[in-house]
Amino acid sequence: MDNIPKLMNFSRMREIIEPHLAQIREHLFFSRELGILHGDRQVFKLIIRQKPPFAIDDYRLGVVVNGHARVNFNLVEKQFEPGMLVFVGPGTIITPMSFSEDLEIFGIALFNSFPIPFAPGQMPSAFNGQLRDFQIKVDEVDLETTLDILNTLWRIVHKPDYNQQTVGSLVAALMHHYDGLYRRHHERMQASQSREQTIFDRFIYLVNQHVANEHQIGFYADKMCLTERYLGTVIRQASGSTAKEWIDRALVTRIKVELKHTDKTIAQIADEMRFPNPSFFCKYFKRMTGTTAMEYRQG
Repeated sequence: MDNIPKLMNFSRMREIIEPHLAQIREHLFFSRELGILHGDRQVFKLIIRQKPPFAIDDYRLGVVVNGHARVNFNLVEKQFEPGMLVFVGPGTIITPMSFSEDLEIFGIALFNSFPIPFAPGQMPSAFNGQLRDFQIKVDEVDLETTLDILNTLWRIVHKPDYNQQTVGSLVAALMHHYDGLYRRHHERMQASQSREQTIFDRFIYLVNQHVANEHQIGFYADKMCLTERYLGTVIRQASGSTAKEWIDRALVTRIKVELKHTDKTIAQIADEMRFPNPSFFCKYFKRMTGTTAMEYRQG
C-alpha cells in the first residue's frame, strides 16, 4: 500500500478539478508548477466536499474579494471577509467550515515543482518557515496593488510560451508585498497585544509544530521557559480552554488527516504519534471523537 500522505497538493487538486475544468477554465489556470484562481466560486466548493481536514505542503497566497468564510487553520478558527489577504504554507492543517454563496477569491498556489524565485536564505521572512499561516485586513490601496499583481500574472500565463522568469519575478513581487504588509501588521499587533496573548500565540505555534510527538503540557512549558502551572493558567485566561484541550484538538486533527488521507495502518499511525500501543490509540480517539478510528476512516 502507498504510505505517502495524500496531501491537498498538485496531484490531488488535479483529481478534484479535472472533471469540472470545462466549467471553471475561464477562472482557473492550472499547471504542474502553478495554480492561479481568478475569482471563481466553484473551486472552494469542490475542495470543501473532499472530507476535511487537509494538509498542504506548498505555498498558497490569496485575497478575498467578496463574500465570507469560516476556516480553521492550525487549530485556530479564522473569518474570511472582503479585503483580507490570506497565506497558508507547508505543514498547514486546513478545515473549511462554512462559506457564503458569493465567496470570491483571487490567488495563487506554488506547487512543489515551482522554482521559488529567491536564493537560499533570501526568502522573505513571512515565508521562511516561521509562520504556517496568516490573515490580514488591508486598505483599498494595498488591496488594489495585490489584485494588480495577480491580474498581471493571469495575463502573462495565458500567453503562448510565456516567460518563466517574468512569472517568477511577479511571484517574488507578490511575496514581498505580502511580507511587507504582514510585518507592518505584526508590529502594530505586538504594540497592542497583551503578554497573555503573546504566550498563547507562541503556545499554539509550538503545538502545531510538535504535537505529533509531544502530547504533554510539560514539554511546551519547558520550551517556553515557564512552569506548567503558569502556562496552564495563561492559556485558560487567554482562550477559555485548557492547554490540554488545545493539545488534544491538535492531536485529533492530525490523526484525522492520517486516517482520511493516508493508507497507513492504525498501528503505524499510533506508533508514529508516540502512543504506547494501538489499543491505547483507539481508546483515545474514541473518547475524543465518539467514533472509532476505523469508522472515521471508512465514513
